[in-house]
Amino acid sequence: MGWFERYFEFERYGTNMRTEVLAGITTFMTMAYILFVNPAILSDAIGKDAFNSLVAVTALSAGLTTILMALYARKPFALAPGMGLNAYFAYTVAPKYGWRVALAAVFVEGLIFIGLTLTKVRSAVIHAIPMSQKYSIGAGIGLFLTLIGLNDVGLLSAAVSKTGVLKFTGLNAPALKTGPILLFLFGLFLTGILIARRIKGALFISILTTALLGWITGLAPWPKQVFSMPNISYTFLKMDLHGLINAGVLGVVFAFFMVDFFDTVGTVTGLSAKAGFLTKEGKVPDAEKVLLTDAIGTTLGAILGTSTVTTYIESAAGIEEGGRTGMTALVTGLLFLAIGLFIAPLAGAIPSFATAPALVIVGYYMLTALRGVDFSDHTEALPAFLVLITVPYTYSIADGIGVGFISYTLLKVFSGRWREVHPLMYALALVFVAYFAYLAGVF
Repeated sequence: MGWFERYFEFERYGTNMRTEVLAGITTFMTMAYILFVNPAILSDAIGKDAFNSLVAVTALSAGLTTILMALYARKPFALAPGMGLNAYFAYTVAPKYGWRVALAAVFVEGLIFIGLTLTKVRSAVIHAIPMSQKYSIGAGIGLFLTLIGLNDVGLLSAAVSKTGVLKFTGLNAPALKTGPILLFLFGLFLTGILIARRIKGALFISILTTALLGWITGLAPWPKQVFSMPNISYTFLKMDLHGLINAGVLGVVFAFFMVDFFDTVGTVTGLSAKAGFLTKEGKVPDAEKVLLTDAIGTTLGAILGTSTVTTYIESAAGIEEGGRTGMTALVTGLLFLAIGLFIAPLAGAIPSFATAPALVIVGYYMLTALRGVDFSDHTEALPAFLVLITVPYTYSIADGIGVGFISYTLLKVFSGRWREVHPLMYALALVFVAYFAYLAGVF
């Protein structure tokens, strides 16, 4: 164990093997839903016969890329096919151009990201973002996580349409008397007690306890089987680059590019702020390594046969459990390979009402990042507020970042404080103006 401790710098981050392993397990348990949700979405476009292959592809892309993050970037960040991006792939791009062309678009997007990362353009963008925006992005992601948790368990009358638009109608009051909601509330209360008593592994303990109660009471099915054999032949190397060129779908590549780029920027900065990695200047240490891993993940995912792979905000669950090094990501990645490839039915038996409390609690913790925003300065606080409300209400981190960047730049300029804006922020604001114009169908 000594080699692991030295390589991952346990002493520097004040952590230990037990904490890192527990954090990695917690991150996996919070992210395990993607093993079933992603195949369900993509199989709508690729075909129901591809479901088993997509489960294996999801596990492989998540596991291998997260292990790369662990060993290369040495950060406690996990990766997997991104939600929202998979819906855009399945319900917008694939029906129009075919799923093979959609995979090719993702592959090209990944290559572009690799190029931008190697030239350090991507990390330069992160470092140009003002601190108030970084903190508000983290807090907005927290509210986003909370909304996902409440929505997944059915406590809110909300749904995401096939175009990625959130439709919210209010509290689902009749659900309050149902068994799953009662177990969700139990899990939430149990987690609250455990974190109040500063018990390590609070989120993981709550997930397992609530799931076990669900199985015992019959509110969730026991695993029907333990082992399953992987098969990725249905989607492996099936991207159609020639068809992509003939279709001329530059707009599709641009859309994938914009959402993935700024989702990753938001997630990496938010997680880094939560983990305490940001420097006094607000920079993310080893940003190039983190972003290159993310870019490679997207390219690898397309080769295997899935939509864009990206850094996951659910990594905050492991960070909250004390995970601070790549050991956390290593454990998560190995579990993705073990569970996703061979015992997927076991992970599928973890019900949403068992994982939802963890998402809500992590959202609560991430909201504390707002303490870093100077609310006495309206040119800093108002754009931060707009990010905070836009991310969860639009169900899009990228949209929230865009609203924040544009409003921040405009307020600084028209307040006579244009010198406080980094030159790259002007360019980013213009890029987002073009992005929103594209979404609105202006061009």
